[in-house]
Amino acid sequence: MRHEVITLPETGVELETYLTDNRAVEPERRRPLVLIFPGGAYAYRSDREAEPVALRLLSLGIQSVVVRYSVAPARYPKALKEAAEAVSYARAHAEEWLCDPHRIAVLGFSAGGHAAAHIALKWHTQPQQKDCRPDAMILAYPVITSGQYAHQGSIQNLLGPDCEKLKSEVSLENFVTDETPPAFLWHTREDSSVPPENTLLLATGLCRHGIPFELHIWQHGEHGLSLSNDQVYPPDSPNIHPECQEWIEMAARWLLSIT
Repeated sequence: MRHEVITLPETGVELETYLTDNRAVEPERRRPLVLIFPGGAYAYRSDREAEPVALRLLSLGIQSVVVRYSVAPARYPKALKEAAEAVSYARAHAEEWLCDPHRIAVLGFSAGGHAAAHIALKWHTQPQQKDCRPDAMILAYPVITSGQYAHQGSIQNLLGPDCEKLKSEVSLENFVTDETPPAFLWHTREDSSVPPENTLLLATGLCRHGIPFELHIWQHGEHGLSLSNDQVYPPDSPNIHPECQEWIEMAARWLLSIT
């Protein structure tokens, strides 16, 4: 496995790579790659949504990179610019990283879901243009809206003192276009931190524009489940839900099916 930390030259964002080196066994194989954006309300980045997820994806045949995007006191659009550079850098290094440049996805959890969806929906506003457009997005209990169902802490941390003036710019359900990439979405009905309406609002926008998506809402489970297993929580934790553990294999199959 190729594991290293890379600091990108333009924004200074750090990428931590988890890459299978299959040159000796399958020299021609190019795997999908997922850029992972951990959650943390734009205040921090959750470790349980970083390396454990990367290693699990790697075991499923998917190259993985954790994006250490900026959080408060950094403000919008810093994380968006970092995500744009991360995607374009991954695509430029696809051959070196043994990944398919046409199957580069973003995966985000909670506020990291907002960061991931942000570049998937607003790639065209960045100087890299199509070089920074993800081919797919996988969103786990994402922060999407700044409206009625907003997670106020995430939006406030992202925008700071200009929150009221700028919040319409980061209400992502309003930015779906015909060129938005396909999506795999999941949430839990019991999420009391980021209401499932966030995911439903985005799904509605995708549906209106005819964008392919897959959506799963499990009944049980609080916010921040990550893999929802004993790799990210103690064995007796109430955050372990066997049914919710299925999402990552489902998402991997979905991503591998994209041509």
